[in-house]
Formats: sequence, C-alpha cells, structure tokens
Amino acid sequence: MVMDVKQPKTSVSRALLILNCIVLAIGNCGGPLLMRLYFLHGGNRIWFSSWLETGGWPIILIPLIVAYFHRVKTDPTSSRKFFLMKPRLFVASAVIGVFTGLDDYLFAYGVARLPVSTGSLITASQLAFTAGFAFLLVKQKFTAYSINSVFLLTLGAGVLALHTSGDRPRRESNKEYVLGFIMTLGAALLYGFILPLIELMYKKAKQEINYTLVLEIQMVMSIFATAFCTVGMIINNDFKVIGREAREFGLGETKYYILVIVSGMVWQCFFVGAIGVIFCGSSLLSGIVITVLLPVTEILAVIFYRESFKAEKGVSLALSLWGFLSYFYGEIKQERKRNKQNPETEMPSLPNP
Repeated sequence: MVMDVKQPKTSVSRALLILNCIVLAIGNCGGPLLMRLYFLHGGNRIWFSSWLETGGWPIILIPLIVAYFHRVKTDPTSSRKFFLMKPRLFVASAVIGVFTGLDDYLFAYGVARLPVSTGSLITASQLAFTAGFAFLLVKQKFTAYSINSVFLLTLGAGVLALHTSGDRPRRESNKEYVLGFIMTLGAALLYGFILPLIELMYKKAKQEINYTLVLEIQMVMSIFATAFCTVGMIINNDFKVIGREAREFGLGETKYYILVIVSGMVWQCFFVGAIGVIFCGSSLLSGIVITVLLPVTEILAVIFYRESFKAEKGVSLALSLWGFLSYFYGEIKQERKRNKQNPETEMPSLPNP
C-alpha cells in the first residue's frame, strides 16, 4: 500500500516551504561554521562533534507539544495519542537514523581536517548522488534544466579536487588532508542516499503523512543517530575528557558549553529543514537547496576564519550559482507550460521537478 503525502493548502504550503528553507539555511550555514570553531580552538573529539549534530533532538518536543494541544483543541474527535507514528514508520525512521549517525561521523571527520569553504564545496557533490538515488528509489523525473543544474553544481565541487593540497591547514600532513577529503566525499554520498530514502519512506508509509508526523520522524531519526554516536563516544572515551577539554578550550570553559548547546540547536535546524523541504517538494529539491546555500557558507568562512579564497573556489562558486539559476529557470518554464495546458486549474506553487 502506498500512502499519499498530505499537502497543506497552497498558501500554507508556500509559507511552509519558505519556512523550511529558512530553517535549513540556518543549519546548513551555521552548523559547519560552529563545528569548525570547535576544532580551531582546541576541540579534537570527532565522535563528540558528530554527536552534537543530532544531540539537540529534545528541542523538537516543543513544536510537537504545541501541535498536540492545538490538535486536541481544534478537533476533539482526533486521536488523543501524543505520538502519531505507527511501528512500521518507527522502524524505518530508526534505520535511517543509524545511517545518519554514520554520516555525522564522516562529516565531522572531514570538518576536523578541511577548511570550511573547501569542505562545503566538496559537499556540493552530494547533489549528484541525491539525483542518482532519487531516480532509482522514487523515480524522480528530470528535465533538461534540472540535469544541467545537477551537472553544473557537481562540476563546481569537482573543480576543488584540482588544487586540494594548496589549501591544507598548517601542521596537518598531506595524508590527513586527503583522508579528510575522502571522508567528506563519503558523507556527501551517504547523505545523498538518505534524502531520497526519506522521500521513499514518506511514499511507502501506511499512514497519512502530515508535518507533525514529519517532526516525529526527525526526532526518531535523531535519537537513533545520537545513540550510534554515543556508542562511538563510549568506545573512544570521549565522556571522560569533555570536562578537561572544556577547561583547556581556547575561548574559555563557559563559551565551550555555550558552543556545545548552540551547535546542537543549529544542527537540528539543518535536519528539520532538510526533511521539511522533502515533505513540501522532493528530495532533489532539498538537495538543490542545500547545495545552493554552500556558497554562503564559503563566504562566511572566508570572513570569520580568514580562509583563503583562491581562483578554483571562485570558479566553483560561479558554477554553483549558474546551476541554481538553471534549475529554477526550468521550474518557472515548466509551471508556465502547465498553466497554459490547464488554465482553469490552480497549480501548486511548490517546485516539484
């Protein structure tokens, strides 16, 4: 049985898409910068930093509580259950959560070894993986514009591979830098698989998917991802050294714990925004929004961390922006074409390639 995803009314769905894009932007730009700040000032626990990517999951309880009381107040006949998720969906979310935990570690390892700007552009290759897996898993339809967009955005990331060693941080061996490059690429591949997998889960769920359920899915995924990273922290003895690391942190102990708390919250913005965009549109759209935000992260890294911005990064940035414009130009043309074919039908405003 395939259950359709329940989309809200057009005006509400447009607002929900914009809101999720804003939330995604906060997490996508802020998460890597905060993680890099941790490593730059004395932090060196990779498992702990990967744990922080999903460890802020309790914050999701706030909108879930609000949604529960709103549901009870506006619809007395609705279920009084706090959680709407059925066992089938819970198991699927838990499995994807474990994959997310592994992806967290790969990404954190890359951030520990690479400048933020370089790591962000490598992560842009995720879009190619997302497109490929979306085609295989959810039968994603492509237009000439979306194919061109994926190609340009991926090519933009590939330009960096030409001069990777020249951007290597001081006191870091070439071996460590290359390993960081590989781990970041692995994280991009894995998350490129996770996004269409989430869309497939929405389509195959044997219950109606609404935004409240999307938040529940994200919470379950985060809990299992955090549990995966917790095991890694225990094996690596991270819990025993957090106190000492905080005392020796370059910005001070108080700012260390503030950084930890803020990181957990900002990373939740990324994950909630990503699966929210999938709910409003598609996994390909989510991947494109993530990729399009990467140049912002690059610029912020150059401003705050004084990272170099060499010619290859400029070329990569230009290709990324070109790919972004290509995708949305294609979407505008497709929507105009549909409107001409169905002049009396109100077309959905959400881009769904």
